[in-house]
Amino acid sequence: MAGYRNDRISEDIKRELCDIFRDLKDPRVKDKMLSIVHLEVSNDLSFAKVSVSAIEGPEASTEAVKGLSAAAGFIRRELGSRLKIRKVPELKFKASDSIAYGARISKQLEQLIKDNKDNDE
Repeated sequence: MAGYRNDRISEDIKRELCDIFRDLKDPRVKDKMLSIVHLEVSNDLSFAKVSVSAIEGPEASTEAVKGLSAAAGFIRRELGSRLKIRKVPELKFKASDSIAYGARISKQLEQLIKDNKDNDE
């Protein structure tokens, strides 16, 4: 039963983090298109690992993580006021390149499809 609660809370945290990211004024975060790829919350809700990826590429997501880490206290306070949970987890941000990886895989698949069509003709 407790697993369902953690899943629900992690989805709520993910939704609110996306909204908070849009409100941040840090230039390292403000102009980036950020996506939360994965969010893992500990069983006792004391820690949360947030994997963040940027559409602009892995360098942009690394820079955004620096800005997010600097604003972690503000983000945690905002989460506490928006979610009304007793224990707001400590946030650890990690850069991910999954959006760029997905785009690279998509291009490779398109190239394979194009090559197969050329071979069939």
